[in-house]
Amino acid sequence: MNLMITGACGHIGSYITLHFSKIKKFKKIYLVDNLRSSKINSLLNIKGNNLIFKNIDVSQMGSLNNIKNVQIVIHCASLTNAEGSFKIKNLMYRNNIGCMKNIIKYCLKNKINLIHLSSTSVYGSQEKIVTEDNKKFINPQSPYAKIKIIEENMLKKHSKKLNYITLRLGTIAGVSPGMRFHTAVNKFCFNTSMGEKINVYKTAYNQFRPYLSLKTAFQCFRFLIDRKIFNNNHYNLLSKNYTVKQIIDIIKKYQKKTRIKFVDNRIMNQLSYKVENKKLSKLGFNMKNYIPQDIKETIKSLNFKKR
Repeated sequence: MNLMITGACGHIGSYITLHFSKIKKFKKIYLVDNLRSSKINSLLNIKGNNLIFKNIDVSQMGSLNNIKNVQIVIHCASLTNAEGSFKIKNLMYRNNIGCMKNIIKYCLKNKINLIHLSSTSVYGSQEKIVTEDNKKFINPQSPYAKIKIIEENMLKKHSKKLNYITLRLGTIAGVSPGMRFHTAVNKFCFNTSMGEKINVYKTAYNQFRPYLSLKTAFQCFRFLIDRKIFNNNHYNLLSKNYTVKQIIDIIKKYQKKTRIKFVDNRIMNQLSYKVENKKLSKLGFNMKNYIPQDIKETIKSLNFKKR
C-alpha cells in the first residue's frame, strides 16, 4: 500500500510522517510540501526507506499527476490559524480551495481514498454540546472556518464517485518536528517556558474549547486506514473539551512559576463551545486523552534556563 501526506512538513503532517514511516505495510509514502513555511528541517533524521519527498504546490492544478499508484491521501496541506485568517483572507481562499480542487480531481482520476481534515471551528460559539449532524450548529465565524465548510461541500458533490472521510479536528496540541505555537496549548507552554505571563482574555478563562492531541489524531488516521473506513461521512475528532483555566492548571503542574495576565483585548480565537465525539466512537475508535502528557512533553522540550 502506498500513502501520500500533503503538507508533510507542517505540525500535523510531520508528526504522522514520523509514525507512518515505521509501519511496514506502507511500501511508499509520498511526502508533499511546497516548503513556503521553510520547514524542511521537519524531515531531518526521519528514518524510513519508504519515504519519497516531493516539493509540490498542491494548489496548482495537475501538480500531483506524476505521482502514481497511491491508494490513500491524508490531506494536511492548507493555510491554518482561524484568528489569523482575517488578515490573509483572499490568500487563504485561493490557496486552500485550490488545494481541495486539485486533491479531489487527483483522487477521482486515480480512485484514491481520502482523509480530509476539517475543523471544529466550523461550529463557532455554541451554548449546547455540539454534534456533527445537526446543521443548526454550523456557524463559522472566521474565513478559515468558512473555507472548511466549502471544502466539505465540495466533497459531498463528488460523493458518488469518491471515497473519503472528513474529520473535524479540535485545536491541535503536542510536540512534532514541524510544530507551531499559535494555538492555545502550545502558545501557553511557550509563554511560561520563556518566563512570560500567559495573556488570557478576561471572559475566556472559563470558556470551553475542544482540544486534540497529535497522538490521538495519528491513532485515528491509522484506525480508519486499517479498517478501510471511507464512508463519505464527517466526524468530530478531539481528545477532550477543556476551559482555558483547566489547561493552565495542567501547565502549572509542570511549570510551577506559571503566571497569567488578564487582558481586555482578544489575543486569540476565544469562541466557547463543547464538542461531542460519540459518532466516531461508534465506529470502534477509542479516543484517549493525551493532552496532559502533551503539555508535559512540550514544557520539557522548551526547558530553557532563565538568566
